[in-house]
Amino acid sequence: MTSDSDRRPVSSEPMNSAPAVHRLRVLTVNTHKGFTSFNRRFILPELREAVRSTSADLVFLQEVLGEHDRHASHYYNWPQQSQYEFLADSMWSDFAYGRNAVYPDGHHGNALLSKYPIRQHRNLDVSITGPERRGLLHCVLEVPGHAEVHAICVHLSLLESHRQLQLALLCLLLESLPDDAPVIIAGDFNDWQLQGNAALAQRAYLHEVFERHHGRPAKTYPARFPLLRLDRIYLRNASSHQPKILSHRPWTHLSDHLPLAVEVHL
Repeated sequence: MTSDSDRRPVSSEPMNSAPAVHRLRVLTVNTHKGFTSFNRRFILPELREAVRSTSADLVFLQEVLGEHDRHASHYYNWPQQSQYEFLADSMWSDFAYGRNAVYPDGHHGNALLSKYPIRQHRNLDVSITGPERRGLLHCVLEVPGHAEVHAICVHLSLLESHRQLQLALLCLLLESLPDDAPVIIAGDFNDWQLQGNAALAQRAYLHEVFERHHGRPAKTYPARFPLLRLDRIYLRNASSHQPKILSHRPWTHLSDHLPLAVEVHL
């Protein structure tokens, strides 16, 4: 696994005097590069308002554009900064970006927006072979009352054989982290056959939040008529409460995936 990440702003607020935090509101959404299904309309400004309305502490983003020169010249309301910076705005003080796919017009990848300082981050390249580029964005967060909290933003391959290898790399990453540290893993697993979920379920220390509460992972794709269970939130050393599929307007018209939200207790 190799690393390729962009820098983030560094928060200067002291954390040692802040009251302990035991609840985090988590949101994960595949942004579809700021376009509706089939790329019919650019809706990043509407998506920002919807994301802000959740008041999430941590936002896991997949398929977010770092830059795209052709789109920037074509759409009048294209932001001057990266899409993840535009989404973070003034609400999330820290962000991290992991560049996965690079092409002549720009690049896209995973991002994390955080209301708590991101102490360090790295993007682990878990691409297997061929043109499909995938990564795991791993962030270490400074959450008051905890030595460290780990957040891993995931976007896995469309191919089952590649996904299994990528999940093995994810498990290696998990095994390298402190045994008692809370870990939140969220994103687009593309695991429509649920074989990856079955493999992760064998790890006694992990649980998928919708499977824990409702018996199966959530249906999230396609957004308007969800049939496939592609998006997930897994926890280690933390408990999940009130997991929700955001299946109402405007979410059904803001991406080809429905977002997932959950309250995480540390």
